[in-house]
Amino acid sequence: MRRIQSNIDTQSVTFRTYEAFNRKLSGELAAHHRKARFERPERDIARLRQQKKLLVRERIDLLLDHGAPFLELSTLAANMAYGGTVPGAGVVSGVGIVNGREVLVMANDSSIKGGAWYPLTTKKMVRTTDIAIENHLPMVHLVDAAGAFLPMQSELFPDRHHSAGRLFRNQCVLSAMGVRQVALVLGHSTAGGAYVPTLCDYSVMVRKTGGVFLGGPPLVKAATGEDVSADELGGADVHCTISGTADYAVDSEQEGIALIREIVGTFEKPVKAAVDRREPEEPFYDPEELYGIIPNDVKKQFDIREVIARIVDGSRFHEFKPDYGPTVVCGFAFIYGWKVGIIGNNGVLFSDSAHKCTQFMQICNRDRVPMVFLQNITGFMVGKDYEHGGITKDGAKMLMVQANLDVPKLTIMTNGSFGAGNYAMCGRAYDARFLFSWPNSQISVMGMEQAAKTLAQIRLKALERQGKTMSEEEVRNIYSGITQDYLEKSSAYYSTSEMWDDGVIDPADTRKVLGISLSVALNREFHETPHGVLRI
Repeated sequence: MRRIQSNIDTQSVTFRTYEAFNRKLSGELAAHHRKARFERPERDIARLRQQKKLLVRERIDLLLDHGAPFLELSTLAANMAYGGTVPGAGVVSGVGIVNGREVLVMANDSSIKGGAWYPLTTKKMVRTTDIAIENHLPMVHLVDAAGAFLPMQSELFPDRHHSAGRLFRNQCVLSAMGVRQVALVLGHSTAGGAYVPTLCDYSVMVRKTGGVFLGGPPLVKAATGEDVSADELGGADVHCTISGTADYAVDSEQEGIALIREIVGTFEKPVKAAVDRREPEEPFYDPEELYGIIPNDVKKQFDIREVIARIVDGSRFHEFKPDYGPTVVCGFAFIYGWKVGIIGNNGVLFSDSAHKCTQFMQICNRDRVPMVFLQNITGFMVGKDYEHGGITKDGAKMLMVQANLDVPKLTIMTNGSFGAGNYAMCGRAYDARFLFSWPNSQISVMGMEQAAKTLAQIRLKALERQGKTMSEEEVRNIYSGITQDYLEKSSAYYSTSEMWDDGVIDPADTRKVLGISLSVALNREFHETPHGVLRI
């Protein structure tokens, strides 16, 4: 493969301007991550220390192999919800290495409302178990939860996709698939939460602090009048010697985590799906140069090849149809030695762009090549000439093939992601195995300015029909209000708060994140798949 010839002048004013802007965003992202991970009220930390409990990240540090990478998922989930009082949605999840095995860790953070489940908590837990299902990834559950946050129970109980019930359903599916799960009960696992350890292959409980019961002592008292302590009702010794609900009782969290590591060490290591593989090679160009490549305004364009050059092995790239459909770049490269097909945007999608992508995806489907989508897309081209030329049906072909791919799909939101272009480029609704955002990225049904002008015009027309008019200042106020709301709700931080991605990452870490994601995705075999009817 040829090495991409970079045209970036790292000494230029533009590069330095962009670099300063993006390093500032990177610093802000790191601060957001630190706050979500570590800042807790002192009283909550003191409460856990008094109970002789470790903090959630101390538990994870003991669980994971020393020095091994940990790809945390959705660190900033719920960061703009619930008044910012439930950082990370109250649960930590991510891909790590335990005793040499890739596992998916899901751990309740009992320093937040006692580990209570909010609607976005269950959404995050369901997404975590979805990842385990999609990638045949063993799970370690670190359980310490107060159960559902009752004032919001209606939002987390009955829904198909984001409910506690869906979490338990996913655990059942994992078990039937033969994907192993092990739980360590470090605190109370109450009501529906009692099913989390019970649905695992192996369940370990810590004496005195661990408890599993469908109804805790207050509910038992209210329902039956029976006075019983938590330990008598569903403690470790009860469930390991009487009910058989758990398998092992331990005297401390440290002992329990050591036992979990031992159990995971008995798991068979998976055979990775066979794809084209070669010796890994670092990029020729420094990934930190991405800071100076990404513009300081979402409306400014950049060459996606410059991004590719800083994430792929040796900065080598075999471009497909380089002279056709120039607003999209397709081609083959290697990431940490694994062959991938890459589709990246260099502008709006035209019919020729869609044709090129559709053909390229069919080749990747046939040749068993995982795909990486680098999104910076304003959408498909609109207008009379383009509609007459078939832009809608050409976009539909791209959607049809992409939606039916079984090869692993990974998506990075590098800048803007607007309209149906989000769908065609494997947005959240199209089953990317992993999807991550850069802090500068924006996502919405259309660009902010277009949306604000459209909505302002609709309001003006409605007033005209009523025989009313507005002053220029009133029009500006309407426009300003719409743009402000759009700016907030299209931001990467809002997107990740609502879990429309699997996390916001530093652009310079993109290669590492893709490498871990690829390794996980190849735990499951995949096959060439048929696509639906392509409208000719």
